[in-house]
Amino acid sequence: MIGQGAYGIVFKGTKIDTGETIAIKRIAFADSTPEGGVPCNVIREISLLRELDHPNVVKLLDIIQARRGGLYLVFEHVAYDLKMYMDQCQTSDDISERQGLPISTVRSFLRQIIAGVGCCHTYRILHRDLKPHNLLITADGRDVKLADFGLARLSAIPNGPYTFEVVTLWYRAPELLLGANRYSTSIDVWSIGCIFAEMATGMPLFPGRSDIDQLFKIFQRRGTPSGDMWPAVTRLPHYNVEFPMWSERPITDFCPAQKLGGPAGVDLINKLLAYDPERRISCKMALQHPFFLQA
Repeated sequence: MIGQGAYGIVFKGTKIDTGETIAIKRIAFADSTPEGGVPCNVIREISLLRELDHPNVVKLLDIIQARRGGLYLVFEHVAYDLKMYMDQCQTSDDISERQGLPISTVRSFLRQIIAGVGCCHTYRILHRDLKPHNLLITADGRDVKLADFGLARLSAIPNGPYTFEVVTLWYRAPELLLGANRYSTSIDVWSIGCIFAEMATGMPLFPGRSDIDQLFKIFQRRGTPSGDMWPAVTRLPHYNVEFPMWSERPITDFCPAQKLGGPAGVDLINKLLAYDPERRISCKMALQHPFFLQA
């Protein structure tokens, strides 16, 4: 066993005919669905992964239903996840001394994350759970692959309504925290911005303990949003005119410019973390940003 999540247990295995190392995700659903049906989230994950063929998305190699009530998804094996990779790069156990990754690594990983997510968005797929645990890193530390599509779904036009209780708290976009049930690919872009900051500094940018604490952590750093900067915010279900009013602070107060690769990195993270989803940069535009043209 190499991992365990909400939707199954992951084992390491070997493909006998080739000797190739693989990952096998066992999904047991007999208890949750006594009638023997496959849960909709599993069907969704399988169907979406079969659509995607991209070097930065983990490959689904096979599906095996060995017995009733259990399903096995066979994936390519990837050595680490990003959280594990960053932890291994630390030289001290003291959390206050955590270091970010070298800027060259941050730039490479970020470009690959955006490329993989951009591929999903081309197919109108929202990942909805981007976080370091769901980004896999190959053994040589060069390649990044998106994984765990258990919360992913196709976005329709018009979009929604969808559940707003998606994305792990620290990486959840403000529109979700404010109860939006119609949202788009921009929720994944916000998560990418949070991951960029964490790779650069070694620390999560918005480490909230609850939904309201998460919202206030964002407000304290990015400023309390107003109708001027985000016209739709006052119409969201959980918006409250009594929210404390915090002024915006420069992102460099929390992520030093040199760790973000200079002014270009500062500009990119500000565009990834724009409050208004309509003004948040798209993956396609982000890949053309000057940040990725630097040596």
